[in-house]
Amino acid sequence: MALEHHLDATLRHKQQVDNSRDYVLPFIQQEFPKLEGLRVMEVGCGEGGVLIPFLEKGCNCVGVDLAPDRIELAKNFLQQYLDGGQLKLIAKNIYDLDFLGEFQHSFDVIILKDAIEHIPDQEKIIGHLKQLLTPRGQVYFGFPPWYMPHGGHQQICANKFLSMVPYIHLLPRPLYKGVLRLFGEGDDVVVDLMDVKSTGISIERFERIVKRQHYKITQRRFYLINPIYKYKFGVSARVQWKPIAAIPFFRNFVTTCMYYMIKPE
Repeated sequence: MALEHHLDATLRHKQQVDNSRDYVLPFIQQEFPKLEGLRVMEVGCGEGGVLIPFLEKGCNCVGVDLAPDRIELAKNFLQQYLDGGQLKLIAKNIYDLDFLGEFQHSFDVIILKDAIEHIPDQEKIIGHLKQLLTPRGQVYFGFPPWYMPHGGHQQICANKFLSMVPYIHLLPRPLYKGVLRLFGEGDDVVVDLMDVKSTGISIERFERIVKRQHYKITQRRFYLINPIYKYKFGVSARVQWKPIAAIPFFRNFVTTCMYYMIKPE
């Protein structure tokens, strides 16, 4: 059952704005209380909604995405900030040499919101981001841990029953793919879900990568109920109970979202 925001870019944009204003920006502001003039980049910016609260606070922003069509949508939503010179929107790979040449050591904050779980070779990108940070710079990550009930993003399934089944993404790959086919999912959905199965990331794996790449975790928050579920399911965000958050591995199964701020050591 594809949720409404999966099909409606305007609604998706509005939800991005509200979620960023209420949760993402305040979390980042714990490390950067003064936002005016801050240089911010979002990797995988999509329609650009996450950046609007930062633009409203006087940040100078760059949004980058591999999908030119989503960048075009973002331009429609954020034209006033483009015209004012406060924002750049770029359809490009951040590994490109010309991108690095233009933006090396440029950003105080880099945002990856619901992005890292879709990116192959997560160790490479987390290490690469150091080259784009200013000396005081930090990276924000928000993502669903792989082992949580819908960590495979199966809510995008067209079949209503299948979209609601928890933990089904943890089946072995051939069995999972077979179940998706059995319930009539199309090729595009199957490909997307199998890709996520290849790139989904646990809390422990993320933190191991952060340590190996010589970052320090400056802020961390576990959510029992993901803030974005307000829009998907009509339920309020709830921070995970601390004793549960302290139990390695098990916490992945009952934590629906993680927020992090990290900085190079």
